[in-house]
Amino acid sequence: MVRRRRLEPFTLASAVVALVLVAFVLVPVVSMMVEAGAGFLGQALRQNDVRRSLWLTGSSALIATGLVFLCGVPLAYLLARRHFPGKGLVEGLIDLPIVFPHTAAGVALLTVYGRDGVLGRLLAPLGLTFTDSVAGIVVAMMFVSLPYLVDTAREAFALVDPRYEQVARTLGSSPAGAFLRVSLPQAWRGVLAGALLMWGRGISEFGAVAILAYNPKVISVLVFERFEGFGLHSALPPAVLIVIIAFVVFVLLRAFLVPRRRGTGREDDR
Repeated sequence: MVRRRRLEPFTLASAVVALVLVAFVLVPVVSMMVEAGAGFLGQALRQNDVRRSLWLTGSSALIATGLVFLCGVPLAYLLARRHFPGKGLVEGLIDLPIVFPHTAAGVALLTVYGRDGVLGRLLAPLGLTFTDSVAGIVVAMMFVSLPYLVDTAREAFALVDPRYEQVARTLGSSPAGAFLRVSLPQAWRGVLAGALLMWGRGISEFGAVAILAYNPKVISVLVFERFEGFGLHSALPPAVLIVIIAFVVFVLLRAFLVPRRRGTGREDDR
């Protein structure tokens, strides 16, 4: 005779609280989709401004992620492997955009990249402007989302046993060779997960982008403008579209990049 496992009161209470929190996230999303109607996706994709905005948002976030990847991955490796004076300060500065109000971030960026900012004045004669331009959108996305890539990659590198690198060095590999042949291949899941998180954060940015580069309009600015000018019904199709994209991104993140746990509780890195 099979005995049924009895749920402990603490486990049951935890499950109830967890369901409340899940419902808190799920109900507004479902409500938005129901309010938009069954044909919201086709309706949104048939609108030229939505298609342009969606392409601009995704491509700008991809450029921002690629630029930070070039500098952020070496920085993440350095933070994971080396102890140096001021390391805590560097880590704090990298994480600052997480707690920075994003409208304030836009103002801060405007003082540097605006028409009267230091870099804005310096680069304007070269034809590179940041206010109301794609370059400004990329800069804003980089600023607010770079901690997600750097922090996730740093944790991934920290999990790589440094003895593997030491073996590679004894076999004649240079520091760069040990990084490229040993550390990066073992940490690739975390690095790619950080890049995907940064891209996802970038496509959702509003405050910093709206202040530094309101035009051309990314999807979040388009949703805001439609809501302000035409009301809820007009803003729903692009809003639901970007929510679906974000959901797909994080499903992929959880399914393919986040290590799964075995029954023993250890992570499966395969």
